[in-house]
Amino acid sequence: MSNEVSLKKQGKISRLTNKTFKFPKEIGEHLFSANYFIKSTDIIRHYAPNHQVTCQWFQREDDVMLCGIDEAIALIHEFASNPSDLEILALHDGDIINAHEPVLKVTGKYEDFGFLESLIDGILARRSSVATNVYRTLKVANGKTVFSMADRQDDFLTQIGDGYATYIAGVDLVSTDAQGLWYGGKGFGTTPHALIQIFKGDVVKASKAYLAMYPNEKVAALVDYNNDVIGDSLKVARELKDKLGAVRIDTSKALIDKYFEDKDTSGFDPHGVNPQLVFALREALDQEGFDHVKITVSSGFNPSKIEYFESLNTPVDTYGVGSYFVKNDTVGFTGDLVSIDGEPEAKVGRKEYSSDRLKKVSYPIY
Repeated sequence: MSNEVSLKKQGKISRLTNKTFKFPKEIGEHLFSANYFIKSTDIIRHYAPNHQVTCQWFQREDDVMLCGIDEAIALIHEFASNPSDLEILALHDGDIINAHEPVLKVTGKYEDFGFLESLIDGILARRSSVATNVYRTLKVANGKTVFSMADRQDDFLTQIGDGYATYIAGVDLVSTDAQGLWYGGKGFGTTPHALIQIFKGDVVKASKAYLAMYPNEKVAALVDYNNDVIGDSLKVARELKDKLGAVRIDTSKALIDKYFEDKDTSGFDPHGVNPQLVFALREALDQEGFDHVKITVSSGFNPSKIEYFESLNTPVDTYGVGSYFVKNDTVGFTGDLVSIDGEPEAKVGRKEYSSDRLKKVSYPIY
């Protein structure tokens, strides 16, 4: 990653602005706001206007990576009434937070911004869940490359924000251009099973076709199609030589690779992608002089599975992670009104939390 990327993650350069985000105009028409917020806004505007309230957002877990703050601020600046009259205090995307720590406070007239409360809840919850999942994965990956394959795990409209959250947490290797849109990243990938299928299961022909179409790229070959990871890896390596950059193992948990057919597997589970298969592949490649070929593994990887592989010093170069990254119940945020006209006022059990980490946000941010 560039220095600018790491600085952005630390909140050391300008926040993203509403020029970055393309919000649906219907937000301003209240299409996405809970109906009771809309009705409350109308009631307050008619019967109790002009009170200065403070709304704060927090969550209830420790060691969480915050994300979605810049997006939430941009949302407020674009859709709140009189946004220049609002005082906004906020942390930065990429900050590590703990339970009950305020991450965002907005002070102003409720009727100017209250209808955005639940939208901000959702933005912070989704982005912080993804960022935290990636953060927790990287903590156990021992510096290995991690590749986001999460584009296929949810509605395609989530890709842009999820990709940004992934990047904030430290992974900028993604599958689609959409995932890289907010930070300038481009999609990356290996030859898929579909390409191999079109070539009747011939991994070599599929890889050579890929190389012919994209001669300036090294091939990353998927090698589990025939359930013969080592055999197909060696075939591709012998044919492509230094144009083969990597092989990816994506064996289903329902299968046992051909390599184990005549071997004792009583001491481990040979199903799917397992450390023993990776060790055998690394040895086979090295024995034939293909030590430059890197090994990528995918299929059901999460922090616990990666931690297991790393505990055995499995010779993995890149972990492909999909569904775990976009597990959306990791973090939930709550927005609460905690003061009115400068005096504490909140429902029982809630209060305003102090923080010297919050920074005042200027308006506009350009």
